[in-house]
This record gives sequence, C-alpha cells and structure tokens, in this order.
Amino acid sequence: MTTFQPDTVPGQPPPPDSVHPRDSAPASPTSVSRLNDTIRGFIEKWGSVWVEGEITSWNVRGGNVFGRLKDGSTDATISFRLWSSTRQRLADDLAVGDHVIACVKADYFPRSGDFTFAVSAMRHVGLGDQLEKLERLRVALRAEGLFDPARKRTLPFLPTVVGLITGEKSDAEKDVRRNAELRWPQVRFRTAYAAVQGDRCVPETIGALKALDADPEVDVIVIARGGGDPQTLLGFSDERLLRAVAAASTPVVSAIGHENDRPLLDDVADLRASTPTDAAKRVVPDVAEQRAIVAQLRSRLTMRLTQRVSTDIAHLEQLRSRPALRNPAGMLDQRAQQLWMQVSRGRDIIGRRWDAETRRAAELRATLRALSPASTLARGYAIAHLADGVIVRDAAQAPAGARLTVTVGRGSIGARSEGEIAEGDGASGDG
Repeated sequence: MTTFQPDTVPGQPPPPDSVHPRDSAPASPTSVSRLNDTIRGFIEKWGSVWVEGEITSWNVRGGNVFGRLKDGSTDATISFRLWSSTRQRLADDLAVGDHVIACVKADYFPRSGDFTFAVSAMRHVGLGDQLEKLERLRVALRAEGLFDPARKRTLPFLPTVVGLITGEKSDAEKDVRRNAELRWPQVRFRTAYAAVQGDRCVPETIGALKALDADPEVDVIVIARGGGDPQTLLGFSDERLLRAVAAASTPVVSAIGHENDRPLLDDVADLRASTPTDAAKRVVPDVAEQRAIVAQLRSRLTMRLTQRVSTDIAHLEQLRSRPALRNPAGMLDQRAQQLWMQVSRGRDIIGRRWDAETRRAAELRATLRALSPASTLARGYAIAHLADGVIVRDAAQAPAGARLTVTVGRGSIGARSEGEIAEGDGASGDG
C-alpha cells in the first residue's frame, strides 16, 4: 500500500488522520478510521480459500445467514456471512451441526471493526470421508478393547434411579419417561439436559454423564436422542465422549436415533437401544408382566404343594394299611415267641454241651493221673537224684559214698550209695 504523505506545517505535528499506522507515535497518533482502512486494504489482498468445519451457528436475518464454523480437532472458530443471493444456490438442508466445506473470502468492516468471512460456496463434506474417519476410530477403539462384550456391565433388574441425558423438552425425553412409567409407575428419573447436536453436544453430554455417574442413587444412565441424519449424530461418535462412557462406573444405555442409526456410542455403551422407547423397555421391567410371572409362580407352587401333600397322604395311608402298623402288638408277640424258642433251644444246646465236656474232662483227668509220675511213686516206686539233680538211671552213676536224694510217693529222703550190688545179691522182699 502506498503511504499517504499530506502537506504539513513546519514545526507543527501532522494531523492524526495524515499519519500512517506504521509512522504513528504518542505525539502523532493515527485515527481509528485510518487504522481500519489500512487493515481493510491489507485484508482485501487476500484471496478466497476453502475451509472445512462444523456449522455451530446459523442465524437467518432478512434472508441472509450469519453463522460460525468450528474446527472439530482444535475448537477454533470463524464467523461467516452468507448473502441471500448466494444462499439460493446452496442446498436447502444446511443446518447447525452439519460438517461442511466452504469457499470464504475475508472481509473487514472499517466502520465497526468487525472481521468476518463472506461465503461464496458451501456444501456438505462427503459422507464417505466421514465414514472413513469413523471407521478408523472404530478400528482403534476395538483394538483397545472398548467394544469387548466382556467389559459390558449388566443392567440392574429394577434401578433405584434412572439417569437420563437428553435435550431439554425433547421428544426423546417424553418417550423415555412415558414408556418407563407405563411399565413401572414408581420409576424415578434424574435428568441432565445437554445439547444433542452442534459444538455444545460433546462437552455438555460429558459433563452430564460425569454428574450422574457421581450420584450414588443412579443405577443406570440413558443417553437419548430422537434420531437424525448422520451429520447431526457425529457428536455421539466423538472419541472424547466414547472414552468418558467407557470410564463410567454406572452402566450406560445408548438410545441414539432409530434402528438404522449406529453411532460409535452404541458399540461402547453397555447396552444399545434402537430407540428411546426401546431404552425405556430395557431399563425397567413391566409391572403387569412381573405380576403375571408372580401369579404363574404362585399357581405352580400351589400345584406342586398340593401334589406333594396328596402323594405324602397316599404314602402314609399305604404305610398305615400294612399288618405291622395295624396290629403292632401282634408283631411283638410273634417276635417274643420266636425269641423264647431260641433262648430255650440255646439253653438246651448249652446244657448238653456242658455235660459232654464235663465227661470228657473227667476222662482226660483219669488218663492224666494214670500217666503221671506221682501215680507211679504212689505205687511204691522211688526216684534217686544225684547231688546235681541228675536222675540215676545206671548203678554206675552212684558209686559207693555218693550222696543221693530219693523221692518217694510222699516226700524225699537222703541216702548214701554203698556201690553197685551184683544181681542176685539184693535183699528180697516187698521193696
């Protein structure tokens, strides 16, 4: 830009409007309008550029659109304006939350000092690109085990309090509450509202999740939204939200969209519900169904008890009809008679055995006495022992003068040998 150099009066400071911003000083400041003109002249040299981002604001005034685009990775934003003439050439379905690419040219308004970008073209980012990014994220999270069925927690049969994260005054909230209360009228909810699309969706949903997860009364958390196109559901495939759900200690139910909508939250959550209505059916039991089950169990129990009692009564009657139970004394009398006969027989056998053994003992005693040395000595025989106790069986064993002990039928006597006596020399007599 060519520097404007007006005529100046020597010795006087130049007028403020004549000073270029680069030449300004405390003594010679430039004016705001000249600064803004300089900035605008610099910005007008910029050309158009294509940018990619998410529409976070879309305000229509007089046919023109004033909005903002956000960078999904850094949260940096720019403001843009879309004139009505340009808007007529664009798609009619552009809205907050859409991921788009836009051809923009910088524009600066000297009067207000506002900086914005004029949009000359805008269109949705190809769905294929988005699906490719989501697929890469899906592969990475699956490799980390966030989709593993083993880590998913079982929902409680009847939660104390159901935590609900949804848009304020949304149809999803009405569907969840109405259907849950129809199934279990005493169900209690603790609702945390959050934006369900746009740039506030992820941070607000994470904040609501952390608040409900920290509540000790909340036993299950439902994240509900009433469906939408893939662009508006991108927040529920955001990695930050997915990791927050995986780290939660409370079971989480994903109820985003309709049957064909599958954000990554469905894979990370402990349970996927196809719709908010389906989520209500999953988190609380049906009181009518439970009453029917209780009635069925009561009927089966009554039938089983009746059958058991009837069977036991029949068995008891069968036992009572047996002869032993009809006349217990008769069985005892019969057994007593048998016992008496056995005792008598035993006594008889023992008596006969005793007599036989007594006779045998007497016979053995007589035989023993007949063979006993004492019986022999009683008949007049004697046994001579030497001093060392050896029995004399040969006369040569007792030479003359040997001391002998002679045992007779009653006692023993001492004797001295006079030597061997020749046969025929012995005294004859009784001994």
